[in-house]
Amino acid sequence: MTVLILTCEEDVTADMVVARLYELGVPLLRLDPADLPGDVALSAEYVKGDFEGYLKAGERVVSLSSLRSVWVRRPGTPGARAPEPSAWLTAESEHALDGVLDCTRARWMNHPVAAARARRKPWQLRAAHHSGFPVPPTVVTSFPAVARQFARTHQDVVVKSVSGGHPTDPPMVLPTTRISPDVDFSGVAAGPTLLQLFIPKRADVRLICVGGQLFAARKKTDPDEVDGRFSEGGPWEPVEVPNRVRAAVEAYMRHAQIAYGAFDFAEDADRTWWFLECNQGGQFGFVQLDTDQPIAHAVAAWLAAESAAC
Repeated sequence: MTVLILTCEEDVTADMVVARLYELGVPLLRLDPADLPGDVALSAEYVKGDFEGYLKAGERVVSLSSLRSVWVRRPGTPGARAPEPSAWLTAESEHALDGVLDCTRARWMNHPVAAARARRKPWQLRAAHHSGFPVPPTVVTSFPAVARQFARTHQDVVVKSVSGGHPTDPPMVLPTTRISPDVDFSGVAAGPTLLQLFIPKRADVRLICVGGQLFAARKKTDPDEVDGRFSEGGPWEPVEVPNRVRAAVEAYMRHAQIAYGAFDFAEDADRTWWFLECNQGGQFGFVQLDTDQPIAHAVAAWLAAESAAC
């Protein structure tokens, strides 16, 4: 049985898992949907109530029936590297690939439908609250008056991307920014804006959930730091997961119906872990390198297992 990994060519995090799968002797096929059509090809025929067929990447061919799991890591846009890319070709390639794979018995980390919902920040915040996490007061609005009132009520707020994209990934160029209530909010009318209460933090916490396994790391920060992605700070150190957080993570993962999640928290002076986001495809390599926690091993074991609970 084969593990299918959907990711781009340069993905160090995926490389770590691939190395572990090789150590385990588990067959795998790694491909980027951006190469479909081209270096990646597929064929599936509806026969007696099911689809039978093959996936090809380079010189490697695997049957759809042989797939045990699919890891959607960091795939490119289907059809993006075709000789004549187009929105039509992307839609056709995406529907073909996802539709055929969805007809297999493979387990997903994470299923595209669940992942698409779990990627949306408003949904995350609501799910986090109902799972038991403390969540900072937040508003998403394109009404300048609403944004102005929110800032006056909470006094110390940040503005951040609604989509959650990393500011170094074009065209996402908006880092999380701390603002005062007396700024000009007229620009909010240009597009939906997310404002959130600023949490003075003593540390950033990144928690990786792989199935039921939790791996957490903590990095001390300046209380005035806004966006930890732009601060070197100290090294990441392993940290014990409080029971309340563990229960909330388990509830969130069940609700989201995902097998993998990278949670980000702001730890305040009272040691409360405030939920900021859960990236269903977030990085874990830097946590493993700093803390020596076996996260890649856990991902590989989940993908290699004949069955596993999300």
